[in-house]
Amino acid sequence: MSRQVKVWDLPTRMFHWGLACLCVLGWVSFKFGDAGMVWHRWNGYAVLTLVLFRVLWGLVGSDTARFMRFVAGPVATARYLIGLARRRHQPVVGHNPAGGWMVVALIGGLLVLAACGLFATDDIMVEGPLAHAASSAQVKLATKIHKSLYWVLAAMVGLHVAAVIFHRVVLGEKLVGAMITGTAEIEGADAPRLAPIWLAAACAAIAAGSLALVLAFV
Repeated sequence: MSRQVKVWDLPTRMFHWGLACLCVLGWVSFKFGDAGMVWHRWNGYAVLTLVLFRVLWGLVGSDTARFMRFVAGPVATARYLIGLARRRHQPVVGHNPAGGWMVVALIGGLLVLAACGLFATDDIMVEGPLAHAASSAQVKLATKIHKSLYWVLAAMVGLHVAAVIFHRVVLGEKLVGAMITGTAEIEGADAPRLAPIWLAAACAAIAAGSLALVLAFV
């Protein structure tokens, strides 16, 4: 018998939608922002802070947010994808094996993207806040990665959206609604342990403080 289960905590949901907005704003600020890229730079700081928070939250947060709870092995992931292709799908509490690997890939990719942005330059008038601490070759490499990786991540986001649509249209699973309200209808599943808000606030403070220290002293 299925029942409503609290699957996603508030910090995880805020991270998800906040990061989605910042990814869009990152492109908008690059294309239409000010000449000095101030808007784009602060957007990058926000992305990096959120990603650092998510890494910490993936270690100490709620059950469904922890990497060790949703990152499956290659065999389990392959078995899940084969079952999905055959429409033998059993909803899970939190990320499914394929979705778990997508989360890891996106977090890792965004971390590299934002970190490279700290060293990037346009060779004219704008450079990242840490470009002075790297050699010209390193700055050139960071700039190349920063520019090209965005489109790789954009393709991954497109795949993620397509998967969400597939789950809704073909499997009838309301993933978007669950990420908004935090609850999902799961059959025969126990509610996961949700971490306290104060722990999320501490992780956010550590993430923001760490970035601020690096920018201030490097």
